[in-house]
Amino acid sequence: MTRLTGSALRVTVFVGENDTWHRKPLYSEIVHRAHTAGLAGASVFRGIEGFGASSLIHTTRLLSLSEDLPVAVVIVDTEERVRAFLPQLDELVSEGLVILDDCEVIRYVGRDAGDESGKTGAKGKRSL
Repeated sequence: MTRLTGSALRVTVFVGENDTWHRKPLYSEIVHRAHTAGLAGASVFRGIEGFGASSLIHTTRLLSLSEDLPVAVVIVDTEERVRAFLPQLDELVSEGLVILDDCEVIRYVGRDAGDESGKTGAKGKRSL
């Protein structure tokens, strides 16, 4: 069971949905490397509108449907573990934005290794 509480570091990586690493989505490569590195967790969030250094606005609005929406990969773990992972991000992210934020983890409890069913607990809620 994975547990993490107290002071932590959050790394957020902003890239484009169409960015790739060896013909694989870049966001997927980041998540898989974070998993391999044993980090506490990683999530990918697809944006509905945004712009970056190129100043091009990408949006999901029907009349200007974009195929390269903004994507944010968020990873939270101890500062030591996140900083040890940064060289991999440096290798992967040639265009985009990587930011670090101090944060405080209030609750983070993983599922028991034997409970892979994904069933909810007694109160009908899943752990974060």
